[in-house]
Amino acid sequence: MTERTKIHSDGAPAAIGPYSQAIRAGDTLYCSGQVALDPKTGEFHAGTAAEEARHCLENLKAVLAAGGSSFDRVVRCTVFLVDMADFAAVNAVYGEYFTGDTPPSRACVAVAQLPKGARVEIDAIALCG
Repeated sequence: MTERTKIHSDGAPAAIGPYSQAIRAGDTLYCSGQVALDPKTGEFHAGTAAEEARHCLENLKAVLAAGGSSFDRVVRCTVFLVDMADFAAVNAVYGEYFTGDTPPSRACVAVAQLPKGARVEIDAIALCG
């Protein structure tokens, strides 16, 4: 059985529930969803969907680094949006972080509500090691 290792980064907000920022299992890193929380204060940064997406991705970047990975090693993402009208704006920011010829696979899902009143949440699965 593959050992599971908890991953934590001070550069990303602490978990706001009974979960880890990420779990490493073998050479795979499973990152929890990130919303626009400030890593130092834990305060939510409400803004446009694009601004929130940028915060999400910066938080995710810190978690990926702590787990020995990076955006170019992400194989799968899920983007959660409260309003699909924000898709294009979020997609534009997302494209700034996932560049190159092989972006990860992705699902984008509309949801009724997200923690802290967020408009956007993004999670990822990445290769590491």
